[in-house]
Order: sequence, then C-alpha cells, then structure tokens
Amino acid sequence: MRKRWYDYLWIWSILFFALGFFNILFAWLGLIDFLVPLLFAIIGGNKMFCNRYCGRGQLFSVLGGTLKFSRNKKVPGWLSSKWFRYGFLAFFLAMFGNMLFQTWLVARGANSLTEAIQLFWTLKLPWDWAYTAGMVPDWVAKFSFGFYSLMLTSTLIGLIVMALYKPRTWCAFCPMGTMTQGICKIKRDKDESAPLPTAHE
Repeated sequence: MRKRWYDYLWIWSILFFALGFFNILFAWLGLIDFLVPLLFAIIGGNKMFCNRYCGRGQLFSVLGGTLKFSRNKKVPGWLSSKWFRYGFLAFFLAMFGNMLFQTWLVARGANSLTEAIQLFWTLKLPWDWAYTAGMVPDWVAKFSFGFYSLMLTSTLIGLIVMALYKPRTWCAFCPMGTMTQGICKIKRDKDESAPLPTAHE
C-alpha cells in the first residue's frame, strides 16, 4: 500500500519530545495536538484527526506493530469501558487545570519557577538544562514544563499499555479521543434534532 504524507506523522511525536528535551519552550508546539482534534470535532463533526493524523497513535503502531514491541494481547474490556474513559478524562482535565493554575500562580508571582518535569503527576525530575532563566517570562516557561510533563506522562502510559496489550491500546481511553467523541455525538444529535427546512411556495 502506497504511503501518504500523513502516514509519517509519527516522526512529529519523536521530534516534539526531542526538541523539548533540549529546549523546554518547544513544549508549546504540543498545543497543536490539543487544538487540531477539537477543531476537527467542532467544525467537521468527525474524528479524522484520531483516525488519520494522530502522530502518537502512529508511533504506537510503528513501535508495537512494525517493530513488534507489543505482546499484541487482547485489550481488557474495562480499559475501553465508559466509566473508565470518562473517569480518566475527568482526571486528565483536573491535572490540566492544575497545571494552568500553577502557571497562573507563577504569573502572579505567588510561586517561583521550578525547572523540573513531573512524571505520572508525582515524580519530579530536574530538567534545568532545557531552559536558561530569563529567556521568557517565568509563566511561559512554567507552562512549558507543565505541558511537557503532561505529554510525556501520557505517552509513557501509552507505551506501557502498548507493550502489555495491542499497539494502540492508548486510543481506547485517550482523553482527547473521548472528548472529541463526545463533541461529535453532541453535534450529531443537534443536527438530527434540527427542524427540517420548509418548502417555499
């Protein structure tokens, strides 16, 4: 099967983490992976980003499928259950909200900038080589460290479940996938309930 340009977007996922490793400010580029799926869902009412353009999903396919780093076992039903998907989404949004709150505190001067990456929301790793103090306002750097932490943690979770089960097991409970699915459903229900146009005589 002939490869298309978007079949190579898994390279983007690797590039994002590589750039952030050397300069944490590149973490802002990760907003692309947050905003574009929402635009597809809100404007187009579809999950085309997840199905075609998601570099992270492609990376799991390459590592788990092509390179055989996956046990390729059946995904447990609870991982794709509604309660787990929406529960994980709620937890993810809470952590994202806390990250924004911490950024706001730094912007207000209430907290000082901590140059560290927080893995799995608990483990702090020094990351000071990736940022030179004073390059940008502290809140900009704080958002970078927080957002990179979020992206790295979620990717590590995806790699763990990839190794244990199917390559793209992460997609079964991905918060962004759950959110865009909900938006598409709301949009579809709204379109179906809209009154039909009346014919003009």
